[in-house]
Amino acid sequence: MKDIEFVRSRFIKHFDGKTGSIYAAPGRINIIGEHTDYNNGFVLPGAVSNGIMCEIRPNGTKTVQLYSIDLKDRVEFPIDSENGPKATWARYIFGVMRELQKKGVKVEGFNATFAGDVPLGAGMSSSAALESCFGYALNDIFGGENAVSQWDLALIGQATEHIYLGMNCGIMDQFASCFGQKGKVMRLDCRSREFEYMPFETDTYSLVLCNSGVKHSFASEEGNAYNQRRQSCETVSKILGVESLRDADFAMLEAKKDEIDAIDYKRAVYVLGEKERVMAVCEALKAGDFETVGQKMYETHEGLSKDYEVSCEEIDFLADIAKSCGVTGCRIMGGGFGGCTINLVKNELKDAFVAKAKEEYKNKFNRELITYDVEIGDGARKIQ
Repeated sequence: MKDIEFVRSRFIKHFDGKTGSIYAAPGRINIIGEHTDYNNGFVLPGAVSNGIMCEIRPNGTKTVQLYSIDLKDRVEFPIDSENGPKATWARYIFGVMRELQKKGVKVEGFNATFAGDVPLGAGMSSSAALESCFGYALNDIFGGENAVSQWDLALIGQATEHIYLGMNCGIMDQFASCFGQKGKVMRLDCRSREFEYMPFETDTYSLVLCNSGVKHSFASEEGNAYNQRRQSCETVSKILGVESLRDADFAMLEAKKDEIDAIDYKRAVYVLGEKERVMAVCEALKAGDFETVGQKMYETHEGLSKDYEVSCEEIDFLADIAKSCGVTGCRIMGGGFGGCTINLVKNELKDAFVAKAKEEYKNKFNRELITYDVEIGDGARKIQ
């Protein structure tokens, strides 16, 4: 997370030398459970120590004044604006504000600066961190007796993506950013929204992300591929006579195999396998069995690469390096088509693994490999 004094110094500089209140919200990782959210299945995310920090103060007007420290960009708009700002980053904040207003929170004019250390394009959801940070802050400052719940804040973040950014995302990212707890991941039922905290504390293992540098964009060709996979799952569900693949099993799938397109069948095989893997990992975490956690991560990567076909050459190469270095678990993280691998690695192997991965990746693709150590951290909160 960015340093408080760093954010505060910019706030003082840009807004009359006065100070406000400081809030923070995290990005997230997902241990296991990819492409299960829109199948009403389970996911296993955790908040991370990287995130967005903002300083905010009511200004007594009907105008919002924002300054993005990282982008060195300033935006101003009236609180009753219908269309809002054009800058993409500011639309996240505008959307959160408008959705809070719909819930009865009387948001007035305010000044705010913010900065983040969630790596962009790494699949750690910097957008959810931004939404949750400002959602929590505005709810805390202006909510009073009309303040909304944590779940409302997560849903407001999701609605912001849908309505103001045109991204039809699931709920996992905003949920993790709002509900995260240090040292714990969360098994979320994407149908009922029930969740359970699972222990993720270990002195012998680390989590390392390896950023392939391959950008994925769900608004372009990859977005069409994403939608195709979602359609495959819906098609198989109809053939099986269930609401979603959450309600199916392998016996049901095999009984109808002759009626299912070969590609759609492969997609369903992955989803049904992933449903079982999430549950197996949860039981392993309760038992402190990180070897099983790692094994299931590799199985998920194999499924995402071969059956769901959302990996790429660079990501598969990184997974192979991880296995050759004795990394306990590795898989592609996020929607696919690029981004990061998430690696569960014993501490004594970490430095050698990172060094080899960087060297071999550079030799193979002539591209620098960026790695990040991540720690499971707390959700959205007020700091000062």
